[in-house]
Amino acid sequence: MVNFPSCKINLGLYILSKRQDGYHEVETPMLSVPLNDILEITLSDEDEFVTTGLPIPGDGNLCLDALQLIRTHFSIPPVRIHLHKIIPMGGGLGGGSSNAAAVLRVLNDLFQLNCSDEVLENFAAQLGSDCAFFVKGGMQLCTGRGEILSPLSLSLKGYWIVLINNGTHVSTKTAFSKVQPMANRPNLPELLSLPISEWKNHVVNDFEASVFATVPELAKIKDALYEKGAVYASMSGSGATMYGIFKERPTNISWDFEPVFELWIAL
Repeated sequence: MVNFPSCKINLGLYILSKRQDGYHEVETPMLSVPLNDILEITLSDEDEFVTTGLPIPGDGNLCLDALQLIRTHFSIPPVRIHLHKIIPMGGGLGGGSSNAAAVLRVLNDLFQLNCSDEVLENFAAQLGSDCAFFVKGGMQLCTGRGEILSPLSLSLKGYWIVLINNGTHVSTKTAFSKVQPMANRPNLPELLSLPISEWKNHVVNDFEASVFATVPELAKIKDALYEKGAVYASMSGSGATMYGIFKERPTNISWDFEPVFELWIAL
């Protein structure tokens, strides 16, 4: 059985407080973006995990964690998981979390486990703070540590988005440590109801100030996106992927920097 896990971008991100459990209370609207990995799960004589495409650093993988989590609740036979990686790792796009949620969904369908979306979201939340979002994806407001979901009706259909990554790695843990949490913020869903041309002055990602101070090249990419005509530009998650939203795709565009990854997508 084949699935195509998507990535996400954050349309604003508030860090509200540090919790006693070590996590942070956040508020962030997340939008699925059709840049997809390819995940295939088939029956096998023994468990096997195969990756192709972009390299995945480290020995552990959330796909295997998702498989073991299902095994703690259900008896399922050995499987072969083949993940073809297209979404850049460690770029704030949620690719690893999306893969984990896809494993949960595929195993649920393949073995007819009859888990509801709510049950799958609860499982996913045990794997990572933004994993639950990817069970259904779409456009949702994520609160708590990211696992509490509320649907949003915003549509960006007809716009173009460009994802740009310059190869910088930003540690999420380090990024959180450099942000001073602040509560009592403007209502993000209300801000997103403004014309998109007004988001620039209102919709903020709290990670940007500290990350840009450490990696000023990212601030230059954001400025370049606006110079090229983006109606809104921001960093996704804790970075380092930057994105710009355009009314239409510019022609013959060139940059003053050399992106490691650049992809234009019609929404």
